[in-house]
Amino acid sequence: MGRIFEVRKSSMFARWDKMAKNFTRIGKEIVIAVKAGGPDPGTNAALRRCFQNARSVGMPKDRVEAAIKRAQGKELINYDEILYEGYGQAGVAILVETATDNHVRTVANVKSHFNKGGGVLGNSGSVSFQFKKMGVFKLTLSELKADELELELIDFGLEELGESNAENGDEILVIRCGFSDFGKMQKALEEKNISPISAELEWIPNITVPVTDEQAEAVSKLIERLEQDEDVQKVFHNMG
Repeated sequence: MGRIFEVRKSSMFARWDKMAKNFTRIGKEIVIAVKAGGPDPGTNAALRRCFQNARSVGMPKDRVEAAIKRAQGKELINYDEILYEGYGQAGVAILVETATDNHVRTVANVKSHFNKGGGVLGNSGSVSFQFKKMGVFKLTLSELKADELELELIDFGLEELGESNAENGDEILVIRCGFSDFGKMQKALEEKNISPISAELEWIPNITVPVTDEQAEAVSKLIERLEQDEDVQKVFHNMG
């Protein structure tokens, strides 16, 4: 077991703005999960994942319940999940996951963010080949015997396991598995009574691009613009 180094953190907006954004993001994810697999978390693994992530960001129970009701309402908004690809300064590759009810609005906004941030929006497939989509589970390190867990999870698709740090500085254990093994890994952790801090599907860069402090600041501002857009769910990059 080693240490998992994550790419340079780029989010710059204030804590409360970030919290509100997370609530909106997870609310959309709940709507999408309920629409696809129903409102029962016992039979809907995607919804269980949403619940875990809602707890990890302190999302109030009434907000979670409201999202479930909204997903079952007569005036349900249908969200389409679309991935946009582009480049920032210094050739930094950027992937933008969106959930939108208006494609025209979203692509126009995303393109505008790239242009104003000194980047360029690319075509489908122009950037994503530089990343690998993986399941990422973050666990509380103090409660686990990492070496034993590593051996136990190999048969469930484990590709990487290592220590890292949460945004608040706490040491955590990060598990990564292939995209196709996400459900299998989630079930394995549940059967071991391990409740992750968060469980996400993330785009992990194959290699990172070294940047100067000035370039990092410019790319970070572009990513901040993207993250604050109402249709944007997550932003990934390969800035080292």
